[in-house]
Amino acid sequence: MIRRCACSLVVAVLLVSGCKQHALVMEPGPRVFTPESYPYVWEAWTRDEESFSWKELTHELHVTATFESWEFRWAYIVRYARDYSLLPSARDEMLQASLASSRQEHRFFVTLSGFDFRESNLVGKQSAWRVLLLDPQGNQSVPISMERVRRPSAVDRVYFPQVDPLRETFRVIFPAVGRDGRETIPDGAPFVVLRFTGARGRVELRWDLRPSEGS
Repeated sequence: MIRRCACSLVVAVLLVSGCKQHALVMEPGPRVFTPESYPYVWEAWTRDEESFSWKELTHELHVTATFESWEFRWAYIVRYARDYSLLPSARDEMLQASLASSRQEHRFFVTLSGFDFRESNLVGKQSAWRVLLLDPQGNQSVPISMERVRRPSAVDRVYFPQVDPLRETFRVIFPAVGRDGRETIPDGAPFVVLRFTGARGRVELRWDLRPSEGS
């Protein structure tokens, strides 16, 4: 089961303790991870929330999302390179491409289930939910891409334990900078919120962030 708490990660991964949600580091920079670090990094950057209807005695929406941040991507590539026996040159090339992508977009790996499976398809015509990324000032950003993962791969199922046959899976991407030139997650932001909202209710997943030393 995914715990609704996470530990902070700076350079090395700290073991998870207690249920207090610690601030995470968004600032780019070198990280030191081993393949065994990955589960802790995944848990640190994953949030799980639901909207429950007492009238229907069922959850209207249950969402689990992993924020694929700079730090997460670094740990992911280290684990992937070990699992697939990549040469150091191939690993480094993949890492640099992924880190460069993280500067251009904010990507979330999302699984969810809801009151009605048609309404839970975020890219379907009958979707009941709007997905937004909110900064601390309440500015809202809309996704530039939402992809439904119809058949999660072995990598998806192993690296993202929230994948489940009874849940829909999506990759949701927001721009790092909007059309108006505004950063969707401003430098030094103390938190960011991923919101799922609609007529059936609202679910908000929050990542508390630690400001960079220069902010």
